[in-house]
Amino acid sequence: QVQLVESGGGLVQAGGSLRLTCVVSRSIFSINAMGWYRQAPGKQRELVATLTSGGITNYADSVKGRFSISRDSAENTVYLQMNSLNAEDTAVYYCRSDAERLSRRYVFWGQGTQVTVSS
Repeated sequence: QVQLVESGGGLVQAGGSLRLTCVVSRSIFSINAMGWYRQAPGKQRELVATLTSGGITNYADSVKGRFSISRDSAENTVYLQMNSLNAEDTAVYYCRSDAERLSRRYVFWGQGTQVTVSS
């Protein structure tokens, strides 16, 4: 298993910033990619940003230029820096790990952290 623990969510005013943190437990799995997803009330979970083990990033169009995904390999931590937040960014944010072991692929999720942006 790969355990993911998110933190850093909270209440922020529109235009403000937050940084989410996802601590990844060390395990026997190889991590191919890490990502942040979000789910707003009544909506499906959607991709926010991903970061491959090779350093390639991908962002949803709605967050490009405002959000940034990064990692600290030494600390086994992935971050999501969120700037210029608006009410549409309100959601539960989940950390996701795409892992692999013995040629089998796995997906692990964190428990989520709430981000609320007040307008």
